[in-house]
Formats: sequence, C-alpha cells, structure tokens
Amino acid sequence: MALLFVIAAFAAAYFFGVVPRHKALEALSQETRALAIPTVAVTQPKSGDASTDMVLPGNLQGISETAVYARASGFVKRWNGEIGTSVKAGEVLAEIEVPEVESQLQRARADLETARLNAEQARKTSERWQELVKTGSVSAQDAEVAQNTLRARRSEMESSRQEVARLERVQGFRQVRAPFAGVITARNAEVGELVDAGSGGGRGRELFRIAATNRLRVQVNVPQDAAASAVPGVAAEITLPGQTGKKYPGKLVRTARAIDPEARTLLAEIEVDNAAGDLLPGAYAQVKLKIPTKVSSLVVPVNTLLFRSEGPQVAVIAQGDRIALRSVTIGRDFGTTVELLAGIEPTDRVVLNPSDSIASGVQVRVVKAPEKAPEKSGDKSPKKS
Repeated sequence: MALLFVIAAFAAAYFFGVVPRHKALEALSQETRALAIPTVAVTQPKSGDASTDMVLPGNLQGISETAVYARASGFVKRWNGEIGTSVKAGEVLAEIEVPEVESQLQRARADLETARLNAEQARKTSERWQELVKTGSVSAQDAEVAQNTLRARRSEMESSRQEVARLERVQGFRQVRAPFAGVITARNAEVGELVDAGSGGGRGRELFRIAATNRLRVQVNVPQDAAASAVPGVAAEITLPGQTGKKYPGKLVRTARAIDPEARTLLAEIEVDNAAGDLLPGAYAQVKLKIPTKVSSLVVPVNTLLFRSEGPQVAVIAQGDRIALRSVTIGRDFGTTVELLAGIEPTDRVVLNPSDSIASGVQVRVVKAPEKAPEKSGDKSPKKS
C-alpha cells in the first residue's frame, strides 16, 4: 500500500511539475526560433513616367532681331519711332541728308548726257563712213575705226548710265527703313548727327535695333544624356521669375545636332507664341522640356537601396520568403524616390530599410508597408546619377 502511494506521488509530481515545465521550455524554444527570423516590410515598384520634366535656363529673343545701319553717309535729318514703337515692314525709321550724293548725281547725269551725245555723233559718223566705203571715197580701215569709236562711245554712255543708277540708289538710301515688322528695341539716331554708311564691322554705327516679338525663341543647353530624346516637336513650358502661376506653352523646333565638346550639351531652340505681348525679348526664362523616356523604368523608395562594393543593390523576397540581393542600375533621383533602369521586375517585392548585414538566402517574415503615393518623376528637375 505504501509502495502504491509512493508511485502515485511520483506520477503526480511528474505530470504536475515536469510535464508543464517541459512544455514551457518547448514553447520558449519555439518563440526564440520565431524571434530569430527577422521581420521586413516590403513595397511594390511603381512604373516610371513616359516623359521627364527637365528645367533649363535660357534667354528670350525675338524670332527675328537685327540692327539697322545707314547705307548712305550724311546727317540725320529726322527720325521716326521711339523705343517700344511697333513698325511695319518697309516703314521709314529715319531720313538722312546727303548733299554730296545729290551733287554727284547731278554731275553724273550731265556726264551721261555728254556720253549720249558723243555716242550719237559716233553713230552718225560710222553710218556715213559705211556709205562712203561703198563708193570708194574712204578706205575700209577708216570705216572700221569709226565703228570702233562708236562702240567706245556706247560703252562710255553705259558706264555713265550705271553711275547714275548707283547714285540714285544711294540717294534712295537716304531713307532708313524697317526690314520687317516688329518693335524698336533700341534707337541711337539723333537729329543733326553725322552717320557713316556701313555695318558694325566697318565705320557704320547701329541706328536702330528691331525685334519681331509676335513669336519668341529661347535657346537652352540640353545635357548630353538627354540629347537623343530632345528632338523637334517635344513640348515645352516657359515660365518667368516673378510671374507666379503663369506658364507659356512652346515647342522645341530645332537643335544644333551636335554636342558642344566643352560643355557636353546640345544647343536646342524653343519657339513660343507671344501674340499677347506678355513676354519681352531679352528676359531670363526657365524652360521645362517634357523629354520622352525611351527606356522603361521602375520607381522605388530611396530607402530600399544598398550601397556595397558590388555596386548599388536592392533586397527582394524570393521563393520561400528568403532574401535575394539584386544589382540595379540607377537612373534619375527624385528625392524620396529613385528610378531603376534595370535589375528588378514590376512583380518583385522590394525590402524597405534593409539592414547592412542582410544577405541572400536569409529567411524573413514579410509584412507589407502602408501604401504611400511615390513622388512623381515630373515634380522635380532630374539630377545626374
């Protein structure tokens, strides 16, 4: 009876002491193993934009802009139109008094009349000699001399006629006219001032400067990495400092089709309509070009990147919830997000804030990060990677 009591006591001690303790140890072991598996948050890559907004500086210029010089030397008799005045093509801007040309023209006309009379006399002489040759009154040589004299007199008359025509053209240059319709942006002509004929490379001085402002153009330097996509037809948007909220649509119309070897940029020209006259030539402007993206890309948060000796990498969740490290090619940096050109797929689950010690093959517990709209690539100017 005592033996049975002892056995019962040992059995009770085992079931009520050893077994619960063993179960507790087993639960603790399982919990320890579970805690040893790291927990990671993941996100899904977003598709990149089909175009890139590139903001570049430039200066507005008239679609046509030129300096106007005098083509005849003389004194400014009068001028028409102050700066800011709109003028039509061919409109008289100034009148120059050229007394020397007028006297030269009168003398040239007198010389022309003398040459005409000499040529007429030579013609009559030549015709008379030709008749006398037939009767043998003069020799054929004398008749030929008379014919040559006639040719010489006619050449002299033609030379005098050309001189008269030249001086008449010069006299016509007394009126300085607008080469095209536009706005006078500079005036350097004063009444009574002596001006010389010629351009800025010669003795002449600029009298007026005219710009056609109904359409303006702006030249920008596109970085080499975007030059292949900067083609005519690309949409543009022009903004000016101080004009908050105002945007003027434009279009890229031509490029230099050559990279500047010093700046490594492509010169491009954008045209913008200015029928309302809001834009002023010479003003500083910012041009936003919508450069089409030729390479498909994915956008991920910047805190998914790992920078190691192998190059930039991201950690993705492979089969069995194990880590797989992928080498990636970085495109544009948008601040909180970054563009990846290669290395991951749209269906990959990318680990957020991976630890520096993370390695391929590690078992992890996956939780999905709260959804947050990524910053669009067009919100900021691209930075070079």
